[in-house]
Amino acid sequence: AMAKIASSASGAVLAKSATVVSQKGNDMPRTWHQDEGAASLNSEGLPNAGIDYYVSSKTIEETMAENPSNKPYMVSISGKTLANNLDMLKKISSVISENPNNKIAAVEFNLACPNIVGKPTIGYDFEQMEDVMAQVSSLPCFSGPKPLFPLGVKLPPYFDRPHFQMAADILNKHKNILRYAASINTIGNALAVDPVAEMPAVRANGGYAGLSGPAVKYTALANVRQMRELLHEDIDVVGAGGVQSGMDAFEMMLCGARAVQVGTCHWTEGPKCFDRIADELRAIMEERGYASVDDFRGKLKEWSKDGAAKSRAARVAAKAKKGGDVKSSGGGNGAGANQSVLIAILFAIIAVLLADKFQIVSL
Repeated sequence: AMAKIASSASGAVLAKSATVVSQKGNDMPRTWHQDEGAASLNSEGLPNAGIDYYVSSKTIEETMAENPSNKPYMVSISGKTLANNLDMLKKISSVISENPNNKIAAVEFNLACPNIVGKPTIGYDFEQMEDVMAQVSSLPCFSGPKPLFPLGVKLPPYFDRPHFQMAADILNKHKNILRYAASINTIGNALAVDPVAEMPAVRANGGYAGLSGPAVKYTALANVRQMRELLHEDIDVVGAGGVQSGMDAFEMMLCGARAVQVGTCHWTEGPKCFDRIADELRAIMEERGYASVDDFRGKLKEWSKDGAAKSRAARVAAKAKKGGDVKSSGGGNGAGANQSVLIAILFAIIAVLLADKFQIVSL
């Protein structure tokens, strides 16, 4: 599957979050998606093949073989303890040091996984987060004049301004080693009820699970914008959560995202979704006269009466055009429209940074 991503229009390949050893994850069913595609839940418990698999030359070579644009391969870690995470970072450092031609381009440290039963989310425990980042920074791979490899972190969603500020303050202390912050992970402790069986829709963890898909996009946009405002300019923000179209990517970038990650949409469409999203983003840019994403990234305008009037006129025109299309075609059952919004569970084996093609990120 990862090899297909590498050969698609994606800008990079980010492997599934790894633990020290392989694990199967929570009991099935551990995922659920709403029929109309508005929301998805997962309580997977980090099933993965273990860190050795994701850093092995064989895995990387098989994954990146069909990679004409030489896009980056990125490793993600999410250990059960701080010691686990430090051990995995040391292992990655050894792999890179011992093989200068190794293709590991960056590492993403998951501070935001809410679906490991009984384990706190580091990103919500600011005292723990401060200690974790301090110990990570003290590792030999980060203590020299230049980090051995770029490091990113995956953040949970925040909802109160003081929490945004506290998280950003901690990360800013480590701007010398931190390349980016990805925001957001799933919204934890959501619950879907099966009204027929009168029970949770997800078996694992009492039914409590991480919320993803279109339902989280608006929270994600707010997190991206606020983190961009608070983080040092040397730390990029990567937008994640509900991205399934070129317009979604465009909105994330307006809020300041240097790149976006895609998970749920890939599960539904497969690797072709990256080509579609990239094509849609390009069309939006061409329509609006943007030659580069730098022309609009982080340039969300203040609300204005003129802007509202422009938006209202565009909606009226789109509605009129849609009505004309339906009349000329004799109606229809809308199956194509419904199919275009189907979305399955967030299954973050692969996340994607839309990058090189549109100069969205450089690692």
